[in-house]
Amino acid sequence: MACVLLFSRLHPFSHRLTRTSICLLSLILSYLCYCALFPADTIMHKSGDPTPSCQRVLADGAKRRIQKTPSCVLPLDARPINVEISRLKSDQRPPSILHIDTPSPPMGNLKFGNKKLPNAIIVGVKKGGTRAVLEFIRIHPDVRAAGTETHFFDRNYDRGLEWYRGLMPRTLESQITMEKTPSYFVTKETPHRISAMSRDTKLIVVVRDPVTRAISDYTQTLTKSPDLPSFQDLAFRNQSLGIVDTSWNAIRIGLYALHLENWLRYFPLAQIHFVSGERLITDPAGELARVQDFLGLKRIVTDKHFYFNRTKGFPCLKKPESSGSPRCLGKSKGRTHVQIDRDAIEQLRDFYRPYNIKFYEMVGHDFKWE
Repeated sequence: MACVLLFSRLHPFSHRLTRTSICLLSLILSYLCYCALFPADTIMHKSGDPTPSCQRVLADGAKRRIQKTPSCVLPLDARPINVEISRLKSDQRPPSILHIDTPSPPMGNLKFGNKKLPNAIIVGVKKGGTRAVLEFIRIHPDVRAAGTETHFFDRNYDRGLEWYRGLMPRTLESQITMEKTPSYFVTKETPHRISAMSRDTKLIVVVRDPVTRAISDYTQTLTKSPDLPSFQDLAFRNQSLGIVDTSWNAIRIGLYALHLENWLRYFPLAQIHFVSGERLITDPAGELARVQDFLGLKRIVTDKHFYFNRTKGFPCLKKPESSGSPRCLGKSKGRTHVQIDRDAIEQLRDFYRPYNIKFYEMVGHDFKWE
């Protein structure tokens, strides 16, 4: 209507204009009328290409629902996919994702695995070679072990299983958690307590000639208490009569058959593996092969991991590629024993003989300590 009125007012002067001017004026008037009748945003809407104002609404709408306005109403197949695709092409995330994004923690701070109660425990015996077995088996990639003796089942039981779990290393689902506390084997309450935790716990006992073990035990104690009475004074109530003092802990530990009877009340023999302390020195790879079999592990720890240290008289682990020196046990391992009277040693062998024979029969293996 506005265009018609404007043309009617210009018509009286049309005789003064040239034909070219009239054509140019008609084109201008037609363009103005067309723009008045068809706004630019409507044109853009029909073409499916949003105007900048439409895009601003979409950008805001990414954080909330798109506001339907007369100037920006897109068909379903045009909302807001075109805008989001253009953003992703420029390596930008949608505003809704950016709004909740948080920085990733450094990889060094991530903790993998969980702390689990042990699947296997080295329960004894003191001075039998328990530390060696633990150090040797823990180089297996599927074994993780607590570094120190926890003494949970004999000294810290009142602290509870969660406290005990907290002492364990983090392990993956496929890994075995282990710990070792040699005094467990001779502690009366321990078998029942471990069974209460899990009847499936696998038990490892490192045994050694009880006479040699007692002398080693005494040698270690003597380094801490130089004023200790002589070995014979502690081992015998009356040496001339051959009466052994079984109340002395160094003697009592070697009564393996008596201690094993207590364990077999709570665990089947198949769930207890016995390691020979003597063969652990002469054939560490063979003993570790049997330990790996018992734990259900692939035999990864082999003879290539060991060499014999003649100075210590004990096998050591060969140095890993990342280390500059081999891994041997501490100074307290493989120390020279105190010299004991030969008669006293023979009296102790006579004393232990019936207990050793019974122990051989119980476990189905002759350790040849005679």
